[in-house]
Amino acid sequence: KKILQVLIFICILPDLFKNLALKGTAVQSSTYYTWGAGNAIDGIRYAPGPASSCSHTSYQLNPWWRLDLLDYYNIYKVTITNRGDGWLEQTTGVEIRIGNSLVNNGNNNPRTGFFAARSTVSFSCGGMEGRYVNMYIPNIQAYLTLCEVEVYGIGNF
Repeated sequence: KKILQVLIFICILPDLFKNLALKGTAVQSSTYYTWGAGNAIDGIRYAPGPASSCSHTSYQLNPWWRLDLLDYYNIYKVTITNRGDGWLEQTTGVEIRIGNSLVNNGNNNPRTGFFAARSTVSFSCGGMEGRYVNMYIPNIQAYLTLCEVEVYGIGNF
């Protein structure tokens, strides 16, 4: 039994270090200029100068961004990187939501954390199950900008 547990751990451990977001697809509530949702999962963490490799919604009420992991996972960590050229307030109040529902564009899924205006922050998600990872700013008119979203977890076998 102990050998089996060690083998399972050895097989699963590498998956915890792979960024699942790179294999997913992303959409957002609107798009400002040409800064589409997919820019936040392109593997480029730092965006010097203008946020050309970031996602960016228009100024709107309740902006959101959603990642579809294309399968179900137990998610242990989400890391968000903000713009490198200022404008940190464009992530103030962002709720991170993880789950399997697309009701209200996925924004009704359980909340795992809040993101405040910092350059990069990681959240421990304790193995929350989900296919969708949302960033959502509820109840205010705002822009939502994300330069990179990374998701780490293991497949839901």
